[in-house]
Amino acid sequence: MITKDMKIIEVLDTNRKTAVVFMSYNMGCVGCMAARGETVEEAAQAHGVDVDELVAKLNEACN
Repeated sequence: MITKDMKIIEVLDTNRKTAVVFMSYNMGCVGCMAARGETVEEAAQAHGVDVDELVAKLNEACN
């Protein structure tokens, strides 16, 4: 299960389908150096994205 406290790289390593979700929010997390140190919540805040909605979509992508 993906949580807002996970690092982006952890989410991407969990399931590569999550990359499509990040991209759908215009979040270039896939190739971003910050992905190793930034949490899902931090990235969502930086991009003006609702973190709860993002986490829900990321978890849906893993099913």
